[in-house]
Amino acid sequence: MSAVAMAGARRVRLGPTRILLYAFITLTALVWLVPIVGAFFASFRPFAETVRSGVFSWPQTLTLDNYWNAWQQGDIPHKYLNTALILFPSLVLTLFFSSMVAFVCSRYSWRFNVLLLSIFTAGNLLPQQIIIQPLFQFYNRVPLPTFLSDSGKLNGSFWGLILIHVAFQSGFCTFVLSNYMKLLPKSLNDAAKIDGASVWQQYWGIILPLTLPALAALATLEFTWIYNDFFWAVVLEQQGADRPITSALANLSGQFFTNDNLIAAASVYVALPTLIVYFALQRYFIAGLTIGAEKG
Repeated sequence: MSAVAMAGARRVRLGPTRILLYAFITLTALVWLVPIVGAFFASFRPFAETVRSGVFSWPQTLTLDNYWNAWQQGDIPHKYLNTALILFPSLVLTLFFSSMVAFVCSRYSWRFNVLLLSIFTAGNLLPQQIIIQPLFQFYNRVPLPTFLSDSGKLNGSFWGLILIHVAFQSGFCTFVLSNYMKLLPKSLNDAAKIDGASVWQQYWGIILPLTLPALAALATLEFTWIYNDFFWAVVLEQQGADRPITSALANLSGQFFTNDNLIAAASVYVALPTLIVYFALQRYFIAGLTIGAEKG
């Protein structure tokens, strides 16, 4: 038997440990997929049929009425716009500021280097619920022009949500980018200095282009995390019309009656952008889990 055939036989042979592993993975996948598939089918069914036959019964009638009603009642186009106005500035500012801090911490040795990086990283360990009250009071005391905020304050404005996202997401991004930049040889900076390049030119023209793989991975991850935020959108944005799309589901819940099929259709709208980003940039998600892990 050739070496290739023997290797193939070894790959086909399954031991008890591997069988248990495959069984566990399959069971876990089913636990996650069954509710999702049930909600997806429910989004195409009339609510009366679901009540009569049950959520997991085979659908007899399929219709797009739930999607049409969710699009109108949930004000989905306006919610998408609100989300974009919060998401893209938050994403760009987070990556920009984090890359600058990571550049300083990774390319230069100075007394407070490790301390600065530790402070940024420690911010991720702080539960967000702890600072609700002081942050809410602080935002109420910061005035903004009326063309920037309908409330005339930082509280109740898109800028308030953008700032809190940048503050909380910068720590993780700084940590990842600094580890990635440490892998780049410092001789690049030395050569740039000899050629007369300024610090900004070293950062913008040399190091940042080489960090694009890490930035792409972080952009994919941060898109999902910021997009899925519901906590700060409810706390800092009192007007329902100005909230992002994650709050659209709450607007469809009635006081005495809730159409679960309608909410299922709205959930598909809410999940659609993140699914598109995930399938389009799936390899960046995987890279984002391990990037910068080679060197701390």
